[in-house]
Amino acid sequence: MRGILLFIISLIISTATINATHNRAGEITFVHLSGLTYEFTITTYTYTPSAANRGELTIEWGDNTSSIAPMAEGYPIFLPNDYRHNVYITTHTFPGPGIYEVLVQDPNRNYGVQNIPNSVNVVFSIKTTILVNTTIGANNSPELLNPPKDRAALGHIFIHNPAAYDPDGDSLAYKLTTCTGQDGKPISDYELPPRSDTFYIDEVTGDLIWNTPVDTGKYNVAMNIQEWRRGLIIGNIVRDMQIEVFITDNNPPVNPPLTSYCVEAGTLIEFPVTSTDEDYDPVIQSMSGGPFEFSGDSAVFETDTTGPGFGVSTFRWQTACSHVRRLPYQIILKSEDVNNDISLVDIDNFTIKILGPAPTGLATSSTSNHINLSWDQSQCDNVAGYYIYRREGSFDFEPDSCENGVPGYTGYERVGEVSGLSNNFFSDDNMGEGLVQGIVYCYMITAYFPDGSESFASDPACASLVPGTPSIINVSVTEIDENTGEVYLAWLKPMDIDTIAAPGPYVVHIYRSDASDENSLQLVDSVETPDLNDTIYYDNLNTVLFPYYYTVRLFNNTPGNRFEIREENNEIASTLYMDITPDDNQLILNFRKKVPWVNTDYVVYRQNPLTEEFDSIGISQQAQYIDDGLKNGVEYCYIAKSIGWRPVDSLIFENENLSHMNCGIPADTTAPCPPVLSVDSNCDSLENVLTWTNPNNYCTDDVIKYIVYYSGTIESASDSLAGNSSADDTTYHHRLEQVMQLGGCYYVTAIDSFENESSPSNRVCVDACPYFELPNVFSPNNDDINDKFVAKVPEGIGDNLKVEIRIFNRWGQLVFESDDNPLIEWDGTHMQSKKIVASGVYYYICDVYEPRITGVEVRTLVGFVHVFSDESSGKKIE
Repeated sequence: MRGILLFIISLIISTATINATHNRAGEITFVHLSGLTYEFTITTYTYTPSAANRGELTIEWGDNTSSIAPMAEGYPIFLPNDYRHNVYITTHTFPGPGIYEVLVQDPNRNYGVQNIPNSVNVVFSIKTTILVNTTIGANNSPELLNPPKDRAALGHIFIHNPAAYDPDGDSLAYKLTTCTGQDGKPISDYELPPRSDTFYIDEVTGDLIWNTPVDTGKYNVAMNIQEWRRGLIIGNIVRDMQIEVFITDNNPPVNPPLTSYCVEAGTLIEFPVTSTDEDYDPVIQSMSGGPFEFSGDSAVFETDTTGPGFGVSTFRWQTACSHVRRLPYQIILKSEDVNNDISLVDIDNFTIKILGPAPTGLATSSTSNHINLSWDQSQCDNVAGYYIYRREGSFDFEPDSCENGVPGYTGYERVGEVSGLSNNFFSDDNMGEGLVQGIVYCYMITAYFPDGSESFASDPACASLVPGTPSIINVSVTEIDENTGEVYLAWLKPMDIDTIAAPGPYVVHIYRSDASDENSLQLVDSVETPDLNDTIYYDNLNTVLFPYYYTVRLFNNTPGNRFEIREENNEIASTLYMDITPDDNQLILNFRKKVPWVNTDYVVYRQNPLTEEFDSIGISQQAQYIDDGLKNGVEYCYIAKSIGWRPVDSLIFENENLSHMNCGIPADTTAPCPPVLSVDSNCDSLENVLTWTNPNNYCTDDVIKYIVYYSGTIESASDSLAGNSSADDTTYHHRLEQVMQLGGCYYVTAIDSFENESSPSNRVCVDACPYFELPNVFSPNNDDINDKFVAKVPEGIGDNLKVEIRIFNRWGQLVFESDDNPLIEWDGTHMQSKKIVASGVYYYICDVYEPRITGVEVRTLVGFVHVFSDESSGKKIE
């Protein structure tokens, strides 16, 4: 129906005057409001003298609905060079997550566009693609701050930059694309403007460069501005713009070289800019870009002086923490000469990156088990948290002005983070694995911001663990038994005891805790050691359970002078144990320990079911070993031996420690990857057809069936709808009784041979079936054939609809309106004269209040209807 309407419109256009054509440029942008609701702004630039400028435009949402967008308050604005700046604003709620192509099309393109054949009869269309997906976070489109109104000169390079600013800080990429016509399709026989050398767009800066025009006239080009986040394209907008080329003796002005900046938040950036003109024309300078879009603390660009052949202005920006973001801001400098013939421009750009200040006051304090870090709270209130970086030994890091974070070449690795502005403490115990005695650990801290930007790095602070008194070197399970199990515990003889303050004799207390709470150490035994030479202890306990944590505490036991020696230096060391994770035909062994030494190797032993002996099956330098080629359902038991070392008092002590035994049974517990779902609505046969991919073709080999889930609305919970009993059956037909029931949301899961269910596929919501249509012709001539303008509504649906319609003649006079009859049933009578209207084309605006998956939605239909009131002209309604 839309094609018929546009054909009719094009016939009207072909007979109109040249002044009735108007569209020169435009784009569609959007702002996220909440949930699935967005505010869209249609910006068009039209030919000022045209009589065809619109007070409203129709916007098509890509979900089979459309709306009327009215002209925004304060518009139009009249710009130089006969450009009229129009802005239309409306909101829309999408039916569900998905990718939507939003389209606006208007029949009136400019007459005489050189690179669009018969441009006056080609529909002007602009479109924007939006990814609606809550997992990517709120998304607002870029704003294009530089209007496309500049002129080009024959033989001179022309530059345009849209000054795109993304308020979310997403990455932008630029490409040339083809201008589009009816239904947003590329215009056939469209060509880029002729040039002496090149015509291209810089994909990073957005500079559109025409080097150089070789003919005069009007030319239209289109640029596609893509929005990237975390490696994904999350949207794009297309600017269709017109460039008019003139013959002139004027030369464009020239901008000076511009310098990009990287500064710490709080820095004042201020510098003068002088542009010149060889024809001695006065030069007017302007800037646009993100720094000018802030409220209250935005940048300013003020004119200092303008004279024959020059213009001087000053850029000034007092930066603040609120300006910190991951990507730099791009600023466009435009200089335009004031010439009696035509004004020409020069455009250049530069960037400013605002970085967060480095955290200050980093300090360390050590125990025998961990190193504590503290630092000052950041001066930036918008800090989201802090990253902690660590390396062994120091590194002389002097970042340049643009080097934030801690780069990998420094040898530092991120070992932790804390969230919150005021959370400025971190305790490092190597994520429970224990730090190593004798190693110097150096730390740096950065602050991170909500968009992922990192501040400059703090100054480093270094520390080592305080050696234990005594220093533990062995915790080894030497006997595995529930009743007679044994753990071998060994430590080094303390060599630096102040024997004057602690003359002895001495006693060693052995403390132990189990896995339930490693910090609840309980005294289990005491060993008298008059000369400190007793450094071994055998702990008899149930070693089928695990793990156990030990600390050895040394006391001076002089009568009347009993005290603990170096209480703050107590080390904790655990027995070695294995967490076993079952998988398909394999077991995954993860070696767990908390010890003050480095384990370099793990030797794995598996029990022979016949001899019950443990045989070596492999060695790993990592804290994990995968034993594959096993049989599902069979139990396998393991022990391991760690080989390691630790430095104490400049000496290296090597050790070996045996683990507890643990057993596991291989089983397929890994769910298959989810299918990828698509849904098509077959409105005529009242069914939604679901098709999905078979995971057996790309990620697994044992999917045997699927479960289809359905919910009638976006907000309601999904219930299982059906199951397919074959992996190759990847289609489901959901048949319903009424077209209104075709809306809904679906997802599919895959089930493997072990009944593991995959995570849900992508959720697809459909609401695309139109169940209200209007005819494009009727003949109120009392011949009982098509005598009324009647809406096409499926049986039983009319009672659920509210319809408001207004019908106008070619002069904009209202001839009919109705809000109480869903079928409309206009008999062609003029609402004022009560007479049948004359034959001709009439324009309607119809609001249909339809029940949809998001609730009652208003769908606006606009179009034309041909009225044949002459009896001889009656036609059957199509």
